[in-house]
Amino acid sequence: MSPESLSRGPLRSAEELNAAIRALFPHRDARLSDEQRAEYRALLAELEQVERGDVTTAA
Repeated sequence: MSPESLSRGPLRSAEELNAAIRALFPHRDARLSDEQRAEYRALLAELEQVERGDVTTAA
């Protein structure tokens, strides 16, 4: 996910973002690859925007 897509607002709800984050960890001892860590950071940033209310929901 590019920073540009974050500035336009997420396309997903907090529930969807949480599900995507949980999917990265199939079990509690899971180790993330570099690509997965980047995805995890992007998901957290998007979730933070949703939780702060920085985005408007599309009609």
